[in-house]
Amino acid sequence: MENIQQDLLKKLSKENSINEIQTYIKKIMDIRGFNKEKSSDKILLLVEEVGELAKAIRKNERKLGIDKSKESNYSSVESEIADVFIVLLSLCDVLNIDLFKAFLDKEEENIKRIWSVNR
Repeated sequence: MENIQQDLLKKLSKENSINEIQTYIKKIMDIRGFNKEKSSDKILLLVEEVGELAKAIRKNERKLGIDKSKESNYSSVESEIADVFIVLLSLCDVLNIDLFKAFLDKEEENIKRIWSVNR
């Protein structure tokens, strides 16, 4: 199974679209046995991963208090962002959402909005 996953990963490159990456994640979730999880399972996992991302960011912030004895438990920001992305794509698969299409549709809405930034 590890060889199959390695082969799938090697086929990805910087030129791949979000749709191609979403297809890859679907195959990987099937291989790893996570294809039976419900959307409620996925959203809880996504929230957990976002929390881990927050901890990784806090680890890098000097002004925020953090338990130094547990600091080695916190992954890198890059690793946690990747986990958030993976779980988000997996959630999209469970909900039959094409993330790229959803992104384009939302940006069409956002372009029509009037934005106010207080800086």
